[in-house]
Amino acid sequence: MNILVAEDEIGISNFLKQGLEEENYIVTVASDGEKALRLALSQSFDLLLLDWMLPKLSGIEVCRSFRKSGRTAPVLFLTAKDTVQETIEGLKAGANDYIKKPFSFEELLERIKVQFRSAVTENASYMLGPILLDKEKHQVFIDDREVYLTQKEFSLLEYLIKNKGTVCSRSQIIKEVWNIHFDYESGVIDVFINSIRKKLGLRKEEDYIKTVRGIGYIANEI
Repeated sequence: MNILVAEDEIGISNFLKQGLEEENYIVTVASDGEKALRLALSQSFDLLLLDWMLPKLSGIEVCRSFRKSGRTAPVLFLTAKDTVQETIEGLKAGANDYIKKPFSFEELLERIKVQFRSAVTENASYMLGPILLDKEKHQVFIDDREVYLTQKEFSLLEYLIKNKGTVCSRSQIIKEVWNIHFDYESGVIDVFINSIRKKLGLRKEEDYIKTVRGIGYIANEI
């Protein structure tokens, strides 16, 4: 597995490179955001490990540009930032997970392994009323009109449809869709749900994704 590590602190980047190579990963290191983005777009990586505060281009900017190019490899942030707004910003940019500095190398390894396990998925299509989600082609249609979702919006909609008829709590969604194995402020999920609803363009009486107050969401046929 090929991993791109973008970290400007030499001590940390050397530590990560040595530790990951000892675990049989192939590691490429970039010391600034411009180099990281150039490498990410010109080579094939299985995972990007980005420091949030990089010179020249921030980790957020690298992640956002990487996603806009259509790349789907997991992105994991190394960051000291953990406020709700910063969490939302990172997830909307396309991040899969965070690990807060300082961190243990063992925890980092487990989070990387979770991302690689989640990348092995089956091809399938799912229906929810007039909504068709084609997992193989990564497309969503409603009444034959294509709806363009971000990677995480797509994954969130897929998770809800796959669990159609079952109430999904906000903490479950965070763990299953973002592979973050601890609770984040639930407002993060609400932002993504509202965006999906808006893009689908459904009227209130056509809301196939219903809010279960105080718990989470449920996808149901009307």
